[in-house]
Amino acid sequence: MFEMMKRDVRAVFRRDPAARSYLEVLLCYPGLHALWLHRPAHWLWRRGFRLPARLLASANRFLTNVDIHPGACLGPEVFIDHGAGVVIGETSVIGEGCLIYQGAVLGGTSLKKERRHPTLGRRVEIGAGAIVLGPIEVGECARIGAGSVVIRDVPPGATVIGVPGRVVMGFSDTEYFDTLQHAELPDPVAEAIRFMLKENEKLEARLSRLENADGVEATVDRILEDKKQEILAEFSRSRREAEEE
Repeated sequence: MFEMMKRDVRAVFRRDPAARSYLEVLLCYPGLHALWLHRPAHWLWRRGFRLPARLLASANRFLTNVDIHPGACLGPEVFIDHGAGVVIGETSVIGEGCLIYQGAVLGGTSLKKERRHPTLGRRVEIGAGAIVLGPIEVGECARIGAGSVVIRDVPPGATVIGVPGRVVMGFSDTEYFDTLQHAELPDPVAEAIRFMLKENEKLEARLSRLENADGVEATVDRILEDKKQEILAEFSRSRREAEEE
């Protein structure tokens, strides 16, 4: 038990640059307190003491603002950063070394008494405000971007963003601890719009050549053209700012 607690504390230092001392971590990290209060509640739950387990889980929620059902199974070195508003459902399984930010939800989508919550592999990262729903599998070292809603299985090493969540990139296990850059996640919607604008420019150029060959005077809608240039300028500015950071 004490060895697992030491591993939990080491996980905090590995994941949070704001951690300065062991005393500070022991006294000031509600996510760590929530984890330690959950373990005896889970022990009671597995041995059939359901009401005491729920009472301890309720006390845990009151003290830490982290709602973990006592039936949920959490592995060692799980780190709940900040903790506020995190909800973990009854049949959730969270693998070793997972990182969960504030406001994340591991929820169910069924009223049946069966496995209805997500299973996270080792070292999965769940961004702030992300919602993972249903009895889905999230592969090890996957990342769920902040604010995303995930309702389908996620392959190992993938990064998922958006509503509903879409896989946008992957990375290797060895890169895991060097990639916690939430602000650098790709924007698939912006990329799709940029692609469509480029394709539209090609079509406009081809149409212009055909009109010139037929002696037709081409007309340009200045309002639409100005709006397109405004969108392209915004995309360029956002990309430039991301590269500078």
